[in-house]
Amino acid sequence: MPDHVVYVLECADHTLYTGYTTDLERRVAEHDAGEGAKYTRGRTPVELRYHERFDSKSAAMSREYEIKQLSREDKERLVGLE
Repeated sequence: MPDHVVYVLECADHTLYTGYTTDLERRVAEHDAGEGAKYTRGRTPVELRYHERFDSKSAAMSREYEIKQLSREDKERLVGLE
């Protein structure tokens, strides 16, 4: 199973956060506990809205960058919030 994951979280303030991990369950728990990225601290609870798995770190990082470049509207469409 691919172990490089790009994910999108919806924060309590309805903003979207995109990240990369090799352990999705652990990373979402870290964000939810306020121990994840600085951005998500204070915006808990978070909810996993979307993820994609990749065979290589480079592929995952490229996709993370692509998602981060999307407009809010396009991100909402991607994660099914529209």
